[in-house]
Amino acid sequence: MPERTVTVASRSGLHARPAKIFVQAVARQGTPVRIRVGDGKPVPANSMLAVLSLGARHGVEVTLDADGPQAEETLAALADLLSRDLDAEDGTDA
Repeated sequence: MPERTVTVASRSGLHARPAKIFVQAVARQGTPVRIRVGDGKPVPANSMLAVLSLGARHGVEVTLDADGPQAEETLAALADLLSRDLDAEDGTDA
């Protein structure tokens, strides 16, 4: 299963608005994706509550994994999203 590690760039981390943008992007991908902090238990990346429960703050590394034929492309798109400051963007292109 492919994985991608990325540093959360949003000033508020994966909280509130950035988490919503991320979860919506995951849902649009159509590929099962999980996210974890460090060696923690992975959670479904399409669940707002699960993503918020990670407590991923600005500068924290998260690891994404995906399964399916589009896994690599999905991980690349989501890693790119998390590497941007979503607090500073309007979110319409995410």
